[in-house]
Amino acid sequence: MTKRNRLLMCPPHHFTVRYEINPWMNVQRKPDAVTAQDQWQQLVATFETVADIVFCEPAADAPDMVFTANAGFVFEERVVVSRFRHPERQTEEPHFAGWFEAQGFSLVDWPEDVRFEGAGDCLIDRGERRLWVGHGLRSDPRAGDALATAFDVPVHTLSLVDPRYYHLDTCFCPLADGYTLYHPAAFSAESQMLIRALIPAAKRIEVGEADARDFACNAVGLGEHVFMNRASETLRRELAARGFRVHESPVTEFLRAGGAVKCLSLNLDDPIA
Repeated sequence: MTKRNRLLMCPPHHFTVRYEINPWMNVQRKPDAVTAQDQWQQLVATFETVADIVFCEPAADAPDMVFTANAGFVFEERVVVSRFRHPERQTEEPHFAGWFEAQGFSLVDWPEDVRFEGAGDCLIDRGERRLWVGHGLRSDPRAGDALATAFDVPVHTLSLVDPRYYHLDTCFCPLADGYTLYHPAAFSAESQMLIRALIPAAKRIEVGEADARDFACNAVGLGEHVFMNRASETLRRELAARGFRVHESPVTEFLRAGGAVKCLSLNLDDPIA
């Protein structure tokens, strides 16, 4: 029997937009709490068809705690708890550190002066033994070297240049068998060249501007299943042609804070090739 992945999620009891730290956030356009709760519950139910959901308690002082992808980076029962760039999110750090410790994870020592925003900016490749790390908008460029040292695994760093796609997981998504969804315009020219050099053309799935704005790259891949906010018919056909099944679960209220399906979950069992 295939092992089911565990996904960490946090109920949106305190979710709102209290501050503006990315271009999607506007304190005058707050999400509707009832709709957000309904969308989150539907996403949980959709995930539960192929994964087990683990919950952490939300904290009143951390409205973005619902975005558990930013809790930290988990690798083989060890975790680097995020060191957020913005003070508004630093309140989340002790809550997540306490949760990981209580669950038996080993916390990795991390330099206090190196900003790193967890699985928002560090993604495990599904075709090669390597990590992809984004920097330039949230995480520090030095995070790549620190991760390579901590986990003894090759790390490739990618420079993010579009403030709308402030974390790597908003514009880049490794899928099974080495396939990769990505939005080229979110990266520097040098990083686009690196992606093309390391990922074969047959494995690259380029996402256009319209799908990128709908956070199609902010997806969760679990084997043949790909979960996302929404996808155009063109993108759905491209994924289907490669053997993937797309599951749309609208999370439009969370887009008001700059997060979607991937941001709302953290894979605690993400395998490395």
